[in-house]
Amino acid sequence: MADSHATFDAIVVGAGPAGSAAALALARAGRSVVLLERGPFPGSKNVYGGVIYGRILDDVIPRWWEQVPVQRWVVRRATMVLTETQALTMDFRSQAWGAAPYNGMTTYRADFDRWLADKAVEAGAHLVPSTVVTGLLRDAAGRVIGVSTDRPDGDLHARVVIACDGVNSLLARQAGILPQADATHHVLGVKEVLRLPREVIDERFGLRGDEGLDIEILGGTGGIAGGGFLHTNADTVTLGVVLSLPELAAAKRRPETIIAELKAHPAIAPYLRGATVEEYSAHLIPEGGYDAIPRLHHDGLLLAGDAAGMTLAAGIWLEGVNFAIGAGLAAGRAAGRAIVAGDTSARGLASYREELEQNFVLADHKRLRLAPGLVLSHRLQRVYPALINDFMESMFTVDNPEPKPGLVRLLLLVAKRHGVRLRELLADALRAARVYR
Repeated sequence: MADSHATFDAIVVGAGPAGSAAALALARAGRSVVLLERGPFPGSKNVYGGVIYGRILDDVIPRWWEQVPVQRWVVRRATMVLTETQALTMDFRSQAWGAAPYNGMTTYRADFDRWLADKAVEAGAHLVPSTVVTGLLRDAAGRVIGVSTDRPDGDLHARVVIACDGVNSLLARQAGILPQADATHHVLGVKEVLRLPREVIDERFGLRGDEGLDIEILGGTGGIAGGGFLHTNADTVTLGVVLSLPELAAAKRRPETIIAELKAHPAIAPYLRGATVEEYSAHLIPEGGYDAIPRLHHDGLLLAGDAAGMTLAAGIWLEGVNFAIGAGLAAGRAAGRAIVAGDTSARGLASYREELEQNFVLADHKRLRLAPGLVLSHRLQRVYPALINDFMESMFTVDNPEPKPGLVRLLLLVAKRHGVRLRELLADALRAARVYR
């Protein structure tokens, strides 16, 4: 552990993607930075059930795809809409995604986070694992000047602290810039990692080599608002759900039973036949969108990653790690500028928010600020999965000698059966057009 009286330019708390990116940016700018991680190594405590998109790394780590610990490169993206007995899958494949510079990848967070933290260390950051940050240090004026830890004589001082300590950030709460947690702005992510031989995965999912598949699922969550996912790793597959916290509590159901039901669904079970469970994990995810993002800068303090609520849950796009990396890099750059200018007050750190508003991190959140409300709305979650599947089933059912109805008439008939009026269909279509304009 560093000397308790040592003063760094910056302390970064949490060696996830946001924290490691912030430390990397600071170290490359010549600033002294310590990266604190509560786990024995970066990634040891992180849970992730999706795909990482690497474009944010292009200008940071040249030809990163030759070094990153990838499981598979995603060449297929699919959306599956489920009822208890039906499934509609829209499947897109692009071989361009299977060649450099690639689009998305599946990877284990324990591997990816350690790799990115190692890049920060190579640049000059000091990584200190197995260290729990217990609070903020402040001067007489209330400005943040460091952190206390669970180490003996473990107080560390710095000109700037960057809090990347996850959802419901302890440091943000102590600074008074994180509002009281609102359950409606969070979901519980639960996943299983299941072992299957690589050749079995290739055969069942129509893949070869390092090709991968990512399936996003609407429905199949036991009537609880949320969604599911299934993606391929090298010799495992990951199946999981994200569930509304208030609805999960009201339903009084265990999330593992919901995963078990999804595994047994006739559209999912054939993929997983013979698989053995390697890992079960759960994680709280901030999905409140742009309007739920807290104040991001305080005197001597910046927030990034899950601590700042930067997960984009827009239905079509479900992203988090790339936003965390983008925010971490911006936080590191803003802290570096403030240190050089000699002003690490909230005003001196304000360029952080300005940069995020101009790049994809907050620009995408702002443009899609209404998406969380649409994605979790009653009709989209509870009515439209069955309506869509019944429409497709009716369209493809050959009912000779009856003449085939027109598709518009058929849609209206099916909608009526599900209690949806034409004006509601049009209103929801207009709402979706406004959200994804």
